[in-house]
Amino acid sequence: MLKIVKIGGNIVDNPAKLQAFLADFAALEGDKILVHGGGKVATAISAALGIETTMIDGRRVTDARTLEVVAMVYNGINKQIVSALHGLGCNAVGLCGADGRLIVSRRRAPEPVDYGFVGDPVTVNSGFARQLIAAGHTLVVAPITLDVDTGGLLNTNADTVAQTIAVAMSLFSTENAASELVYCFEKQGVMLDVDDDTSVIPYIDRAHFAELKSSGAVHSGMLPKLENAFRALDEGVGRVVICAAENIAKPGYGGTTIGRNRNADGRF
Repeated sequence: MLKIVKIGGNIVDNPAKLQAFLADFAALEGDKILVHGGGKVATAISAALGIETTMIDGRRVTDARTLEVVAMVYNGINKQIVSALHGLGCNAVGLCGADGRLIVSRRRAPEPVDYGFVGDPVTVNSGFARQLIAAGHTLVVAPITLDVDTGGLLNTNADTVAQTIAVAMSLFSTENAASELVYCFEKQGVMLDVDDDTSVIPYIDRAHFAELKSSGAVHSGMLPKLENAFRALDEGVGRVVICAAENIAKPGYGGTTIGRNRNADGRF
């Protein structure tokens, strides 16, 4: 089963944690794709340049100057990750959505919220991705996509990029096996209390998610992550897990499994 792993949170901007994660990722058996964020780094550099960062429901508002920053930051992080993976014996190739038209997006409509130069994926060049994988490459993907209307660049939520790739690779799998999507970050999973590592929620279905969202137990960046998780399942991805980066090499990954319906024993 092809693994699509997204790494973000406080891992990408922590060299020691990132290196430890990449060592575990490189050791994973089978075909795999790594999608990375870098929003915290982009926010820090934006602040240093005097560019204000605006977030709405965990998503970055991207004006023209911010687009220049995120394109620079994300692609810089991409090459750092690629070089580190090569040092670990993993034959990585770094891409953004514009490379080989890997991910083509359309700029999001300005209503009800104008996010600026933010894209929603339209197509994934899964054939191109499969050619690279068949040639022995591990794809490392930065969340910058190609604007279908202008040919320019669009900032795209990294969780959405990972979900979109996972769906596309599941739909066109030559092995008749759906992809597995794993969201990794600094926490142990989806938590009732972000300050309590013992409050991990093992399983979440849509009804439970609605309750958690309504109560405010989950908010900000976790909202798009969970929305993308359920969308992935609805569109053919075999399994979705949200877990700690440090657990990527452990069987089952721990953390929170996202499912459609809960069985009598509480599992999916």
